[in-house]
Amino acid sequence: MTAAELPIGERKAQAVEEMFDRIAPRYELVNRVMTLGLDAGWRRRAVRELRLVPGARVVDIGCGTGDLCRVLERALLDAVGVDIAAGMLARAHTSAPLVRADALRLPLRDGSVDGAISGFALRNVVDIPACFDEAARVIRPGGRAVFLEVSEPPNPVLRRLHALYFQRVVPLIGGLLSDTAAYRYLPKSTAYLPPPEALLALLKDAGFTRCRRIVLGAGAAQLIIGTR
Repeated sequence: MTAAELPIGERKAQAVEEMFDRIAPRYELVNRVMTLGLDAGWRRRAVRELRLVPGARVVDIGCGTGDLCRVLERALLDAVGVDIAAGMLARAHTSAPLVRADALRLPLRDGSVDGAISGFALRNVVDIPACFDEAARVIRPGGRAVFLEVSEPPNPVLRRLHALYFQRVVPLIGGLLSDTAAYRYLPKSTAYLPPPEALLALLKDAGFTRCRRIVLGAGAAQLIIGTR
């Protein structure tokens, strides 16, 4: 599958759900191996950037197996996880309540949470602007949203090394530990992501202010942050 052949619309929604159901059993293991354990620190940083007091309520959009929910709980935040893939939710290890639902149709009232967070899920939604709009709908005024996603290093040498690792090594690791087709798709799915400046503009268009970007892992990951 080339980037040009990536599914869109309902085909994408169905493909993503089926893929995550398949890879759920070893999803966390593959994440740790292919990021060399760095993803755990990136999630902790994402939670810190929420800048919320203990007891604040946070929705984890695309919660998967609950990695971010566990970090939220350790930070004494009141977490609720939402994911479309039943297989991922079935494998979750968290005491936070989990709901099977679409990221574009969150089962939450307007202004009912203090923050929203997401880990590596933006490129898997059908409509990123709609995802930002939905986050804006459920976050109270003054609350914050933090989206953790993959990125490309700005340094040309690091960018080439990162591309080689992401496009060649990650599918190999995924194939050995989990599902070859899924981990061929995941590197290509970065084509769904707009450039950082465009992501920040979309977040602003959704009604967020003080939108900013933090680069992690020498540019391998990024945080897109806004205040409602």
